[in-house]
Formats: sequence, C-alpha cells, structure tokens
Amino acid sequence: MTFLIRQISRTSDGREIIRPTEIDSTLLSIGRLSENQIHLQDLAVMPRHATIERLDRHRIIVKAMGTLGFDVDGRPVMEVEIDASKGAELRFGSHRLTVGQDQQAITIAVERVEALSDASQDKDEQKVFSLRGLMPGKRVSAWSFAALMLLAFLAFPIWSWSSYQSVKERPQGFHADQSWSTGKLSQAHASLENNCQACHTDAFVAVRDESCATCHAGTHDHAPASRLAAAKAPPGVGGRIQNAFAGMFNVPPGRCVECHTEHEGEGRMQPTAQQFCADCHAGLNTRLKDTKLLNAGDFGIAHPEFQPAVITGFTGTKPQYARTSFAKKPVEDSGLKFPHDLHLSKTNGVAQMGRRLAADNGFGDALACKDCHKSDPSGTRFQPVDMERDCAMCHSLTFDQIGGTMRTLRHGDPAQVIADLRAFYRGTSPMRPSNLGGMARRKPGLYAEGQVYNAYFGAVQTRSGGAEAAIAQVFSPGGACFDCHRIDPPGGKNASWSVQPVAQTARYFQKGWFDHDAHRTETCESCHAAPGSKSATDLLIPDLASCRTCHVGGTGASLKSVAKPVESTCALCHSFHADDGAPWSTRQRVAAQKGGTNPVSGKPAIMNKQTGR
Repeated sequence: MTFLIRQISRTSDGREIIRPTEIDSTLLSIGRLSENQIHLQDLAVMPRHATIERLDRHRIIVKAMGTLGFDVDGRPVMEVEIDASKGAELRFGSHRLTVGQDQQAITIAVERVEALSDASQDKDEQKVFSLRGLMPGKRVSAWSFAALMLLAFLAFPIWSWSSYQSVKERPQGFHADQSWSTGKLSQAHASLENNCQACHTDAFVAVRDESCATCHAGTHDHAPASRLAAAKAPPGVGGRIQNAFAGMFNVPPGRCVECHTEHEGEGRMQPTAQQFCADCHAGLNTRLKDTKLLNAGDFGIAHPEFQPAVITGFTGTKPQYARTSFAKKPVEDSGLKFPHDLHLSKTNGVAQMGRRLAADNGFGDALACKDCHKSDPSGTRFQPVDMERDCAMCHSLTFDQIGGTMRTLRHGDPAQVIADLRAFYRGTSPMRPSNLGGMARRKPGLYAEGQVYNAYFGAVQTRSGGAEAAIAQVFSPGGACFDCHRIDPPGGKNASWSVQPVAQTARYFQKGWFDHDAHRTETCESCHAAPGSKSATDLLIPDLASCRTCHVGGTGASLKSVAKPVESTCALCHSFHADDGAPWSTRQRVAAQKGGTNPVSGKPAIMNKQTGR
C-alpha cells in the first residue's frame, strides 16, 4: 500500500512548486523532527505529533501522539477516521494537509499557509492591545537616545573633569568622568585613585611622560633614543596602521604607558610582554652591528649562557672584575682559602664542634649554609660573611686572658696584630704563666669563642726573640691568619708580614636580577653545589642549564621536559630601566615589611597578601 506525499511551496510570484514522494508503508508519522515521514518545521507542531495509519484501500485513521490535537475540516480532534475517496483537510499549526486518492495510492498534499489573518478586524485588535500609539516615533526615539548618551557620557564627564581640574585630590564618591575609566588602578598607583589630574593633565590628550616623571624622577631610558629606534625590528602591517593612527592624534611613540598599562585591575601591574623585549633583542646584532650584547628571544630556547662578573685579581686593595661565560668554566680569585666541603661535612670534626655549639648558636647536627650566610633585609641578596659575627664562635682570635677579660687579635688589621703581639711579649714576665708558650696549636674544635687561641708560638722562656717568633707563627702554615688568607712574608717591598686583600662578590649578574626571596622554598644545595666544593675559587652559582630545570621561558617551549615548569618572561630577571639597586617591587616589599613608605609616592607601602610582596 502506497502513500503519495506532495510537498507544495510557492515562488515569490505565486507559482506552485510540487515535490512528490512515494512511501510504501501502512504507517506515517507527522512532527517537527526530521525523522518523521511528514516533516513540519513549525514550533506549533510537537516533535512527534501524530500518525496516519492505512486501514484498507480507501480508509485511513489519524491519531494524535501527545496532548495537542489537530483540526479536521475546521474541527479540533485527537483522532479521526477518513475516507480518502471523499477527501478531507487536516491542519497542524500553520501547515495544511489535504487528503485524497489517486488510483491505488492515498495522496497527502502538504502546504504551509499564512498563519495570521489580514482582516481589518485583526489589525484593529493589534493596535488596541499594543503601546505603539502611546510611544513616540522611531526617529524621535533614536535621536532622544543619542542625545541622552552624549549628555551622560560626554557632556557630564567633561563638566566633572573641569570642575576638579585645580583640585589635587577629589572627595570620595562617584564622579561622572569615571565612566571613561576602563578599570581600577593597579596596586602601585592605588594612592592616585582620587587624583586623576596627576596623570590626565589635559582633556582628550593621552598621558605624557612628563606626568610619569613627576613621581619617577630618577627613572632613566633603557638606552639612547637613537639606539632604541635602530634596534627595533620594522613593524608589520598592523604596527604600521597603529603608528599611522598614533601620528594622526599626535601621540608620540615610546611613551611610558605603552609598557606600563594602567586601569587593568587592582592587583599588581602586569609585567611587560616578552615580545616587547624580543622585538629588539631576538635579532639585535643584525640591526646594531657594533653591539656587544648577544641575541636573546626566550629564556627556554633562545638565551645566551650566563656571564657572571667574577673577581680576577686585585689592583692594590681594589678587586678587578671580568664577565666570563660559564662555557669557559670561570673561577673566582676572592683572596680567601675556604673549603666548603670541610665545613658542610656531617661526620668530621667541624660537624662535631657544631653540635657542641648548637645550643648557643642555633646549629643543627652539622653546619648548614644559613649558619654563615645571612640574608639582607630585602631577602634578595646575602650580607658579606663577617669574621667576628659568622666565624669567631669557632675560630676565636683570643690570645690572652686577664681575669675575666679576653684579649683578641685585631682581625683585618695585620699591623695591629703585630703590635699587639709585641706588646704582649714585652709585658710577659718569667714569673707569669703564659697561655701561649710551649703549646702546639690545637684543632679548630678547641677554638670556641671565649677560649684562648693557643697558636704555637714556640717555647718562649725569655723576652728576647719571643714576639717575632710568635708573629711569624701567626702568619705561617698552621697559624691563625694563614689558614684562611694568602700571606706575603717580609722581604722585597714588604717590610713586614701582610695579608693579601679579600673581596666578596655581592652581585654576579650585572645585566640581570636574581631574587633569593622568591626561591625561599628551595634548598641552597638544589642550586649551589657547595657540599662538594674543595676550593674557594669554585664558582658556586647556577648556570643556564641549572636554571632551565625549572624556568621554561615565556613561550613554554620546553614544558614537556620540566617536572614543575615556571613560565619565565624577560621581565622576571631583567628590568628595562636597569640600575644598581634592587627592582622597585623589591624595595616596595621591604618597605611594607618594615611598615615604611612607598619608595615613589611617599605613602604607606602596601604588601600583596597573596604573594607576600
């Protein structure tokens, strides 16, 4: 048994288009879903609205499948039996189904008809029940809305700005020109929240560098303007279009706000994007032929080996520094003799002595880096190791005791050491027992603070020759000074014993910045191979490969090879406005820890509670 479905549509000029489809089945479904044999795209029709079942040659039965029925010849029904030879008209939403018969097939013509009547009565009802007659026309509404926008977001803000132009700080509350703001000021500039005129000095004029220099007076350029212009890569199409617009509105290039973007939120100001640095430094040698700087584009994949500034020698007492790549395996000539492995051992005599002194000095089972290296107030660097503060508890320079008072050799002043020993021996009487005479020098474990040093000065029984022998022993192998310092004996240009100069490097990376405070969760040994160092000339700072075990650069190109990757852009270690002091963020953190003031604004410093900075 066959159904013949005729889909009828009309062209714009009213011509009918009929698409017939034969379906050899006794059952048809009608609904909104495309899987139905009669698919009606109408929201008034249920997904599966009804079925048409053929009973015999002429008769069919139509049944609703849900709660919605349909119309048959104008009557709403849920089920109906139809004689196809007589015909019938079904209505499902806006669709009309005309049932008829063509020889052996039952025909169903499907046509979408107009859902709304054009009768004048219907139009009158629409007008009565709408607000169209009470509202102004579309043109009047559009112009009124445009005028309201201009008043609220242009005229009123201009009036608000001009009203407070001469006022340094506005009162609290809403001000109309705040509607122009894209967001809150960052933590660094939060103190200027009610002082818009500090930066926006003229209406409709971009913020100028002069406004920034009012507070940041000591900030200098990264390099001369001519060098910066020559180093920058040529802009692409987008950059040229942007520069053209900037020129049209008299906005000079290279402004502070191009990097330091404000009104982006209340947190810390976002660091400059790495691409800003890479635009120049990724191919710097191709544009600045005379540069000594190596190309750098990303820390993880395109960065030269570190070049720390190490001491290579001394001119008089002044240390001489040279930047040397780790690739050349540099060593440092600090003037000291110091074996780290001996002091960090967990089993030798040094460790045993540390345990004996632990109660008074806070040592553990063995000496650790922190026992000698003390952080500076910023947490960024370390204070120079000081003999009296960091070494004397083990390496006492006491040479005599008078009652309850200890006499010590003057550290750092060889001439005074010699004078004190000569004075001591001049005053030594044969009747007075000497703490120095006739005793071999004891091991460091017996040099605890407050005890006599007991260096071997020879068996001094008389005043003649005793002082010079003691002095020679102090500056000779096994003596108090010789253990840690290089000694120049008398002779030639030296009229007396002297100690070669010593210097401690406070900052190895002069072109970058390293913050120890940011690495406080790491152990010292994870970056510094001190436990295995046998010589003071070993350079115990990490190289590029060591840092890349955590830091993957700005592009994250080496993420897969790092267990706990730290995304590190150029701005993490390099400051565009490089100087000899700590970065501004470090000075801000120190000021906040001490309850001090912001280094720029002079107002109380604020620490970020989440980062501790």
